[in-house]
Amino acid sequence: MDFSCPIPVTGTDRVLLAHGSGGRLMHQLLSRTVLPALGGAGLGQTDSAVLSCGAQRLAFTTDSFVVTPPFFPGGNIGSLAVCGTVNDLAMVGAKPLYLSLALLLEEGFAIAELEEILASLRGEADAAGVTIVTGDTKVVERGKGDGIFINTSGIGVIEHTQTLAPASVRAGDAVIVSGDPGRHGIAVLAQRTGLAFETSIESDVACLHRAVLSLLEAGLELHCLRDLTRGGLASALVEIASDAGQGIALQETAIPISPPVRAASELLGLDPLQIACEGRFVLFLPTDQADSALACLRAQPHCRDAARIGTVLAAPGVTVETALGTRRVLDMLSGSQLPRIC
Repeated sequence: MDFSCPIPVTGTDRVLLAHGSGGRLMHQLLSRTVLPALGGAGLGQTDSAVLSCGAQRLAFTTDSFVVTPPFFPGGNIGSLAVCGTVNDLAMVGAKPLYLSLALLLEEGFAIAELEEILASLRGEADAAGVTIVTGDTKVVERGKGDGIFINTSGIGVIEHTQTLAPASVRAGDAVIVSGDPGRHGIAVLAQRTGLAFETSIESDVACLHRAVLSLLEAGLELHCLRDLTRGGLASALVEIASDAGQGIALQETAIPISPPVRAASELLGLDPLQIACEGRFVLFLPTDQADSALACLRAQPHCRDAARIGTVLAAPGVTVETALGTRRVLDMLSGSQLPRIC
């Protein structure tokens, strides 16, 4: 469950959350205010709700996209909206079928840019095998909308019997990441600020459902999956470990951070483990199936750098063994490292 809204930091009787924030602050807002008000068993534990419809299981999800600028290396807000929603469905092992699309446009937004975004959105949907079946369009006054916001909801069908959730994680599980983290956040930041790096860094935005379905088709026992969006790899692992009542030990040298992202992160003083992705996920499954999972993932075009990066422990907390042999505690992103990137 992902609520993200442009709320300024104000007094103590207000929501203390800057726009685009993720990690600890967003988690506190959800756990203290949003989820208790809405109720519902298991609300917020997975990226999609799993619903029963007769004998069939369905997945349902919704998300809003407020990225600025709306165009960035490797994609735009349109392709991002499709991939983000499809990936939420994929994280419960669903085959995506249908999407809704709502556009919130600011008066004066360029029609040519809107047409380019919609063409990209339609192309990504067609490539993913999903159909846009309903939607809505609203126009707000100039200065009230920051160009374009998009909301999408998705429905998919679940054809397996596994429970993919933090509660299924067990001590001894292998932790696998599907590819190199951090590229989306760096690509958006570079476009926003006009930074030029020696090597072009493109967003990793991609639909992941085929990679997940290949794991299920191989008969692997999947315990939990999570796509690495706001808050990056660090926030995803800390949230899962907390919800599962387990710990995680990571090997820093095993995490496949690309040299350009590592260099850009060091230059900007950012932690690449806390930078958002839009085409990466983390996977938990029994250790004796890790090699088979890696073989499946590496056969997929967006997962060729998949790697085992750690192991689940019975002791709480997430730690990283560094290249120097020391250990550091990994925590959620505490503020807004890179606002408005998804």
